[in-house]
Amino acid sequence: MKLSVIGAGAFGTAMAVAAQRAGNEVLLWAHDAEVARTIRDSGENPDYLRGVKLGDGIRATNDLAEAAAFSDTLFMVVPSHHYREVLTNIRAHRNAPVNVLSGTKGIENESLDRMSAVTEEVLGDQLAAFAVLSGPTFAIETAKGSPTAAVIASRDVEFAQTAQRFMSSPMFRLYHSEDVVGVELAGSLKNVIAIAAGVLEGLGLGYNTNAALIPRGLREITRLGIVLGGRLETFAGLAGMGDLVLTCTGALSRNRTVGVQLGKGHKLEDILRDAKFVAEGIRTSKSAQALAERHQIEMPITHEMHRVLYEGESPGGAIQRLMTRSLKSEVA
Repeated sequence: MKLSVIGAGAFGTAMAVAAQRAGNEVLLWAHDAEVARTIRDSGENPDYLRGVKLGDGIRATNDLAEAAAFSDTLFMVVPSHHYREVLTNIRAHRNAPVNVLSGTKGIENESLDRMSAVTEEVLGDQLAAFAVLSGPTFAIETAKGSPTAAVIASRDVEFAQTAQRFMSSPMFRLYHSEDVVGVELAGSLKNVIAIAAGVLEGLGLGYNTNAALIPRGLREITRLGIVLGGRLETFAGLAGMGDLVLTCTGALSRNRTVGVQLGKGHKLEDILRDAKFVAEGIRTSKSAQALAERHQIEMPITHEMHRVLYEGESPGGAIQRLMTRSLKSEVA
């Protein structure tokens, strides 16, 4: 089938490669005209996935109207803070209903909406079906064909299974789910915990500390996720524990990389100035903090990361506060 992949960053490009490998004809939209030109001329995206050949089944464009018209299914892989704007522009170029598969891992700061809600609001009756793809999927490893597994969730089971089929290949195994809320929240909130994991690395702390962080981080992600309508089993699966472990331990994690620099004493503005990537956990920490306050959910790791990122708190001070909180039951 034909598939429009909207967003030519590392993950968008990797998803284009995965879709092409599964037998689809792919049009990859890049916001930057120079990125699209480079892909057309070289067959690679050196700014984001250097050394990965994209294949003849992938064509690049900077023309959003062309991408909108190319397929009845859009794979949205743009940063969460650009998602609404890009989708609004796409709507202007379409007269027929469209399916949307989201690979974006974030929560809008202003509305506190997940991408499913943004999609429904923007497209209205032009939305045929929505699904989200998430799981432990580092872009470069997925693009190179390392065996990878993830989840596609949709309230429309038929579309979830359709997307599962057209994206799956021997190197990319997908499971389907109906838990859109859980999969979206797990994929978004784990980035905040990954920043914390990076902070531990930057501070020179050891395996004990990181091994404590991961299950406690999962605990607070699950706590908020269940209140918002997610399912417990989702947070224990690929989109939850699987992705959390990957981003908290893997050196390829962009969010963990930001945390490492913070732990070493670098200022956030300096880190972002020098970075060529988007670390969704930075913005998501704002949304997660706001959601925790709205629903009166205790999320101490998220709270401390918000303080480090936006309130000038020192990483060492954040760790000290987490370790000296009042003693309680593990399941409290």
